[in-house]
Amino acid sequence: MTPDDHNYPVLKRGFNPRWEAAPDYIRLVSGREETRKALELALAERSEPKRSRITVRSGGHCYENFVSSPDVRVIIDVGLMNRIFYDREMGAVCVEAGASNWDIQEKLMKKLGLMLPGGSCPTVGVGGHIPGGGFGLFSRQFGLTVDYLHAVEVAVVTEKREVRLVTARADDDVEERHELWWAHTGGGGGNFGVVTRFWFRGLPWAPSDIVRAEAGWAWDRMTKKDFQRLVSRFGHFFAEHQGQSGDTYGDLFGILLLTPSNKKQIGLTAQVDAAVPNAENLVKEFVREMDSAVTPDIEHRTEAHGEHPVITGSHEPVRVPWSKLQQVPVLTNDLSGKYKSAYMREPFPDEQVEALWDGLTAHPGVDRDGVVQVDAYGSRVNTHTGDTAVAQRDSIMKVQHQVYWPRNKSGEDELRWIRKLYYAMYRSKGGVPIHDAVTDGCYINYPDVDLNDHTWNTSGVSWAELYYHDDYPRLREVKKMWDPHNVFHHEQSIEPT
Repeated sequence: MTPDDHNYPVLKRGFNPRWEAAPDYIRLVSGREETRKALELALAERSEPKRSRITVRSGGHCYENFVSSPDVRVIIDVGLMNRIFYDREMGAVCVEAGASNWDIQEKLMKKLGLMLPGGSCPTVGVGGHIPGGGFGLFSRQFGLTVDYLHAVEVAVVTEKREVRLVTARADDDVEERHELWWAHTGGGGGNFGVVTRFWFRGLPWAPSDIVRAEAGWAWDRMTKKDFQRLVSRFGHFFAEHQGQSGDTYGDLFGILLLTPSNKKQIGLTAQVDAAVPNAENLVKEFVREMDSAVTPDIEHRTEAHGEHPVITGSHEPVRVPWSKLQQVPVLTNDLSGKYKSAYMREPFPDEQVEALWDGLTAHPGVDRDGVVQVDAYGSRVNTHTGDTAVAQRDSIMKVQHQVYWPRNKSGEDELRWIRKLYYAMYRSKGGVPIHDAVTDGCYINYPDVDLNDHTWNTSGVSWAELYYHDDYPRLREVKKMWDPHNVFHHEQSIEPT
């Protein structure tokens, strides 16, 4: 697709309209050999130093400009490469890198009766989602997607600048190939080459139904003490329920949606696999436990916040076909967005709750579109014993700070708001959730270039350590082995040694 093509304006940007590129062309590939050849051709072409990047897109949901930016010359789009099938020769389920979460539900569940415990947004592509770890609504029950990754095929650029397809396995007896596999279990997408296929073993059976509740509490009746008790209760609940022996709540997933006070409600979502014993009562008791922390009457949830639509709109448990979760329509996105993240190893300390309250209640007359989304974490994620590149394996919550604005506006006010709120939450740590007894860094699949900026990160801890902790030196060695010319680079790409 070149600038003269009628589809070019759509394909040159990602899901987030904040980021656009003007590449010489966008190459859509539908097979592994096409991918290899596309990369080979792009490498052979002349380029200007300031506009030389070759980038890869699967679903296009990258939160920063790592795929679409003015310095991009070529985008290789693998979205047409979306087959899912059982590979008898490999003895594993094969998922091509252009498959979306929607494809996973449609093909993996319907054809094989299996599930990949990844994200819930239907249009997110696995090519970026899986190498970052792959977290979703069933991760407390089944773990991360990479906990099932058996092998990966990657188009890589050799020292001689030749392009070849390499299959790397978890049980590979060649150390360099094993390390390439390991780097794709949490090292992030777009770092080592162009992924064409993933293979998985031991995937869980897909649930037929879930039990889900969606509650809310009116902001105009929420006091500061109510807010503090609710946030504290949510954190302590998931600190206490990590799937220990006899813990009936180990499979339950919850989301606390902390909206700005100009919104109608603070939201709560809870769900569990309907096959879990006593599932309906588990959801009901959890919602009741959260409701007991506040004085406003519990309400049915009426507002969609961030990327989580209203599905049941009921604070009473409702049995829902699991397939319905994957059928929520996603329209063309015309809102720009900024995202930040944090892992919590303990419930929010008082100073963080204070900062949340101050940030969410500031400027109540401003109709701000944002949310601090607190996801339950841990349980099966934390009991996984295999060696992966996901560094955060003992957290109890994952936090995603989000703000949105119309694409035809600058977003300066929204950016200032989310940055100040985030910095205030972690002020005592230098403005970022460093690895310590309470916080545990950031999620690479929610990239945030402010971590590179000394204005917003005064901790002395680099972005790489926040994402990868002690694994970063090992990832750099893999980068040196498999992308020695640093062909695949962006503002937060892994740097070769």
